[in-house]
Amino acid sequence: MRRLLLLSVVIFGLILLGLATRSGAWLALAIPLLVYLVSGFLYSPEALNVNAMRSLSADRITPNEPVTVTLSITNEGSHVEEIFIEDLVPSSLEVIEGEPKMLTSFPPGAKVELSYTVSGDRGYYRFPGIRVTAQDPFHLFRKQITLSAPGQLFVLPEVVRLKRVEIRPRRTRVYSGLIPTRQGGPGIEFYGVREYQAGDSLRTINWKASVRHPESLFINEFEQERVADVGLILDARLRSDVIAGESPLFEHAIQAAAALTDAFLSSGNRVGMLVYGGHLDWTFPGYGKIQREKILRALARAEQGESQVFEGLEYVPTRLFPARSQLVLISPLLEGDLAVLLKLRARGYPLLIISPDPISFEQKKLQGGKDIELAIRIARLERELLLRRLRQAGTRIVDWNVDTPFHQAVHSALSRSPLWFRALGGGP
Repeated sequence: MRRLLLLSVVIFGLILLGLATRSGAWLALAIPLLVYLVSGFLYSPEALNVNAMRSLSADRITPNEPVTVTLSITNEGSHVEEIFIEDLVPSSLEVIEGEPKMLTSFPPGAKVELSYTVSGDRGYYRFPGIRVTAQDPFHLFRKQITLSAPGQLFVLPEVVRLKRVEIRPRRTRVYSGLIPTRQGGPGIEFYGVREYQAGDSLRTINWKASVRHPESLFINEFEQERVADVGLILDARLRSDVIAGESPLFEHAIQAAAALTDAFLSSGNRVGMLVYGGHLDWTFPGYGKIQREKILRALARAEQGESQVFEGLEYVPTRLFPARSQLVLISPLLEGDLAVLLKLRARGYPLLIISPDPISFEQKKLQGGKDIELAIRIARLERELLLRRLRQAGTRIVDWNVDTPFHQAVHSALSRSPLWFRALGGGP
């Protein structure tokens, strides 16, 4: 449009100058420019009638895994001498091969394909559409439209495989699983002995106890193991995050949530997840691979935010979680969170806290100095006091230095302890 405006002003100026001076030379100079303008007008593009379809080689990938985007554009209108097609790629995705744009001529009924490869970090990406610009050969007139060609890409967090995670909720479900229930019945680990009843298997008879009591038979009883309800709470409050370089601590919390989701669902438990930050993102509890996919996609979408309503944890909607179900909070923890967490314990919720250590994480980017060292010591003492008070309330805590791989950090704290070790008072 700028070129058209400039050309029109020049032609109009030459014509006025020629008329004012009554000189044919000025009018002659305007003629080729006028022909140029008329030619552009004659070849100007008509209304665009273009359709587009988008396909992705995969709609869910892991971080930095390549995915190919293919666009198919069809001209259902008149001939277009010159058309520029540009895909609106989300800014956070990196184009690693090919180009998301092309310049071509477009005869009626013609079909062109545009293909390129992208990759990106964890996140949820939406492709809004395609920008199509048609113009005449002289670049004077143009028409531009945006085609609707929606597409979405989930870059799921990497899932670290954990060994069996030990939790002991007060309430379990009726289905068989891997969580001890403190009740006798079919199971693996020894629970006690009781008198033989009709229908009991002869294989479970405790002959040593029966010999000491000739008038009765006794059988071994094992501890029942069932599945439980597990509620994951991911702290997405912006004020609880720490950024060292280009890496936020929040990404490590995402990694922990993904690993625990996989571990709990693999054990047959029913798992739901709440992302608590600028808003609430609730994934309803469920079982199995479908639920795993739902939670991983919610983790891919998870973003930090600020909200005056959700500034503290007091507005966590505990009614979403079944009574006395196992709650797992993934948070660096703030000083004001203590009172809320103590109330959750008082209501009978078994609470497990996975706390990425923000002090060790931030310390990496700080330069040494007496003031810095003193500040770190004070912050460390405050954090240790907070964790100690939570432990005294019966809360299990994994204080995770993120320099340590997550599976190593949780193995000793959350792996199931042997029966003989628990009998001596050790373990959970």
